[in-house]
Amino acid sequence: MKTTEYLLSFIRNGKPMTWQQQLKLTIWLSFPAILAQFSSVLMQYIDASMVGRLGANESASIGLVSTTIWLFGGLASTVCSGFSVQVAHSIGANDYQKARNIARQSLLSTVLFGILLCIIGTSISGGLPVWLGGNKDITGLASEYFFIYALCLPVMEINYMSGAVLRCSGNMKVPSMLNIMMCVMDVVFNFLLIFPTHHFDIAGMNIVIPGAGLGVVGAALGTAIAVFITAMSKLYFLCFRSGDLSLMKHHHDNFKYNFRFLKTAAKISAPMSCERIVMCGAQIASTLIVAPLGTIAIAANSFGITAESLCYMPGYGISEAATTLIGQSLGAGRRELTSRFSRITVLMGIGVMSLMGVVLYVCAPYMMQLMTPHSEIVSLGVDALRIEAFAEPMFAASIVCYGIFVGAGDTFVPACMNLFSIWAVRLTLAWFLAPSMGLLGVWTAMCIELCFRGVIFLLRLKFGKWQRKLV
Repeated sequence: MKTTEYLLSFIRNGKPMTWQQQLKLTIWLSFPAILAQFSSVLMQYIDASMVGRLGANESASIGLVSTTIWLFGGLASTVCSGFSVQVAHSIGANDYQKARNIARQSLLSTVLFGILLCIIGTSISGGLPVWLGGNKDITGLASEYFFIYALCLPVMEINYMSGAVLRCSGNMKVPSMLNIMMCVMDVVFNFLLIFPTHHFDIAGMNIVIPGAGLGVVGAALGTAIAVFITAMSKLYFLCFRSGDLSLMKHHHDNFKYNFRFLKTAAKISAPMSCERIVMCGAQIASTLIVAPLGTIAIAANSFGITAESLCYMPGYGISEAATTLIGQSLGAGRRELTSRFSRITVLMGIGVMSLMGVVLYVCAPYMMQLMTPHSEIVSLGVDALRIEAFAEPMFAASIVCYGIFVGAGDTFVPACMNLFSIWAVRLTLAWFLAPSMGLLGVWTAMCIELCFRGVIFLLRLKFGKWQRKLV
């Protein structure tokens, strides 16, 4: 039996676990998730670098709609959380038939939701860049990019949902490896679709690498193809290869659409979805604050966010592991073990992201130079990243704590905490600081807010009643 599956069986079967076993299980679950998160961000990093070679307008066109893309992607992923948490609780209670039924229902429900998002996204794609304050040099490209993204949302739902179910069952390796494969494919497809045909002379031989020369549209199409292949691969594994969770191997299950599962999913997902809407609304408001600062500021802000994400992705990887550990521990009725896993994951997240904060501060110039040759964008982006580096430890605390609360099915209060923090602290400060400090004022506000958010999440972890929220 594999190490992770062996140790997870201790949780499900009520066996005692030593501190070393708990730490080992946390690391074994976190590592592939961190690796997948890194590869995902690296994909964005390379995409940004490729588009950055086209010019400032092309970079700004994607940066302009990036917050809206996060909004739609966030809604897609939060709907998945409502079902995947129920899968984790059912597996923790050794009720695999119930877990499979929830998984089947989740795929149907989330694809329908993805189709709804697709209709909304394609409908607003034409006017969105104008609403966000973009100038006429970038609105056309931004609209085309967002339209292609919106068309892919149903497939993205399959990708998110299949991966979430596999992870909550304790299988971090397969979705993580497939996500890495997606990143490699994205780089290849983007290179072929963004740039024109290349000719190289090597040792007297003329080597031709074909290219479509589609620019920003090529970046969107390359990512769409990579996501489609990955989604189908995850779905195949969930249906045919996932042991006790394989949906097709257990087709004899008496499956009926159960509205109780849907109601529970809505109870978990609704606060998270509302939070994403309001938080992305805040990010869009932040974009509106940045947009009047000019094309250089928009591009530097976009590149800076991509560069910083390399540092906080380990936190999200550990957060995914925390959701699985907390969900299965509470499903098994082991609250003391739940508390120990919460402490281990939070401390691990803070430690890893503190180290990444140092890396961000030192390597900021090189990270920006890889994405754009524009000296003004690089200089402004470096200053912003070095401000943000000081927020990484507390940002880690909020990320991992949120994953813990999601695993317990406790989403309403954490969602309210996030909303208060970003609207009352970040946007208020950014509004005051941007006129005098420019983009650096916006990033200073972000740094202060993330530290504040980490503190209030740690206080809830210590004193809150989140363990009583088991669904």
